[in-house]
Amino acid sequence: MEMLFTKELTIPLYQMGLLLLSCTLILFIGRAKTALLINYLFLFYWAYWLNKDLLFGPGIPAINVFTLGIYGFSALIFILALIGFLHRPA
Repeated sequence: MEMLFTKELTIPLYQMGLLLLSCTLILFIGRAKTALLINYLFLFYWAYWLNKDLLFGPGIPAINVFTLGIYGFSALIFILALIGFLHRPA
């Protein structure tokens, strides 16, 4: 648990602006669920792809079972959320 409190992740400013702009535009359109999915994708990218060396360490191979499990589980969450958010009953 201490690892979560001691890490500092870096996020590029232009990506923060892109997230803010895209979510603002989508919320003005009235698609709150789509904005949630975009936020999830940005968080996933920032936490597990952009800063993977800080989280997993440089000595661990780029792709191992744990990393594949995180990516697979996150992709599954995104797909299920996409289906749930965009499904409209007949």
